[in-house]
Amino acid sequence: MNNRILVTGADGFIGSHLIEMLVSQGYSVRAFCMYNSFDRRGWLDTLSPEFLEHIEFFMGDIRDPNGVRQAIQGVDAVLHLAALIAIPFSYHSPDSYVDTNIKGTLNVLQAARDLEVQRVVHTSTSEVYGSACYVPIDEKHPLQGQSPYSASKIGADQLALSFYRSFELPLVIARPFNTYGPRQSTRAVIPTIISQLAMNPNELRLGAISPTRDFNYVLDTVRGFEALLRADDQVLGEEINLGSGFEVSIEETVNMLCDLMGVSPKIVTEEQRLRPDKSEVNRLFCDNRKALKLLDWQPEFAGVDGFRKGLEHTVHWFQEAKNLQLYRFGDYTL
Repeated sequence: MNNRILVTGADGFIGSHLIEMLVSQGYSVRAFCMYNSFDRRGWLDTLSPEFLEHIEFFMGDIRDPNGVRQAIQGVDAVLHLAALIAIPFSYHSPDSYVDTNIKGTLNVLQAARDLEVQRVVHTSTSEVYGSACYVPIDEKHPLQGQSPYSASKIGADQLALSFYRSFELPLVIARPFNTYGPRQSTRAVIPTIISQLAMNPNELRLGAISPTRDFNYVLDTVRGFEALLRADDQVLGEEINLGSGFEVSIEETVNMLCDLMGVSPKIVTEEQRLRPDKSEVNRLFCDNRKALKLLDWQPEFAGVDGFRKGLEHTVHWFQEAKNLQLYRFGDYTL
């Protein structure tokens, strides 16, 4: 059961790691990648040719219902990760977030319902909680759309739950907290810090450094997705946090990375990197007890020691010349 898997957003940061893990676990995997005229498959292009032979590729656009339906034909389960996720770009182009995150999710739900898919795992985000009203944040925490991005994800989550409640679509929502690790875009704070320090150890340009986050190493996140595939039907209709259960500020993260990389930069606050005051999420701290109870999942990279270990892996990957050359430096990435 659930052996033939479609992963949308397979060409992205988390998606590519998820594809690697599923193939290694013996799943039959179809990778839905964003169509482009360069025939590029995102981070999957960095994997070995021998590994890629085990993947079926589908080039399409999550906003196209016909292509989505074709991609879902013949699979047992869908892991839906495709989304626009950059918060600053959602200030710039909110329409695209509605089209991709809400309408794209609707396309997946409709096709999965019609084709009688056995399980849909829909990807949410801790950003739907906004700044914590209480900590640790469990799944009953109020939802607060503090950016167009988070609002679009709240809409997509509620749409997904409506298909479970209205049509009994076998669906569960994964809610990862701040995932980090190799291959992540420099629009995210940890790669921003590492890549800047690798190129110029004397200066670090950042936005706010007082907010706290619950950083989850990418291998823990993808283990959570695989656990949701294997879980029994008691998870259906549930929203499940995937987080480390460790709260750390951006400033403390900077200090840890500087220590690991042996540098002492001057920190410069750049206006363009700051979120509007009411849009900044000031505190995220995950309660992951539900995942432990329903999935027997808990982070391997937990606590301060686990976080430092994950940062070490990430720094090592970014410091390799072949990986650094995949990034464009000097400009702020929305």
